[in-house]
This record gives sequence, structure tokens and C-alpha cells, in this order.
Amino acid sequence: YKFKSYQLAVQFYREARGQSAPRHLKDQLLRAASSIALNLSEGSAKRSLADRRRFYEIALGSVRECEAIVELLEPHSDKLREPVDKLARHVYNLVRAL
Repeated sequence: YKFKSYQLAVQFYREARGQSAPRHLKDQLLRAASSIALNLSEGSAKRSLADRRRFYEIALGSVRECEAIVELLEPHSDKLREPVDKLARHVYNLVRAL
């Protein structure tokens, strides 16, 4: 699967699994992180640009949610800051390109 944004999303999910956090935030972080990968994957299979864009925009919303959670967890989430920022740039550019 040579889809860079998707690969970054999977990598971020795996890193997020190792993050210690209060249960409610950890659960929300993992749901949002999995949503990114799942929506990117599903969107990539859509034939119409409008459908593809809709799924990619949902993924971007989930990225923003992860960014907020990482910010709430600081300074304990330092190792997630760079990966989530990189993922955000990739997904944002993906949406803009459509």
C-alpha cells in the first residue's frame, strides 16, 4: 500500500497505542487515530473526486482531534507531537489537492 498519508496514519496509530494517558483521552485518541487510517483507506477506493474528498476531509477532522488530544496531554505526549504534525500536513495537502 504505497499511500504515504495512509502509512503515516498507521504509524501514528501504533505510536498512540503506546501513549499513557487518562483512560477517556486514550480511548478518544485511539478512536480518532484509527478513523484517520480507515477513512483514508476507504476514500482511496472511491471513484468520484467528491466521494474521495469527503472521506479525506473526515480523516482531516480526526487528525485535528488527535492534535487537540496531544496538546491536552502535553508535556507527557512529546513523542506524538512530531508524528501528528507530519500526518496533519500530509492529510491537509491531500484534501487541498482535490
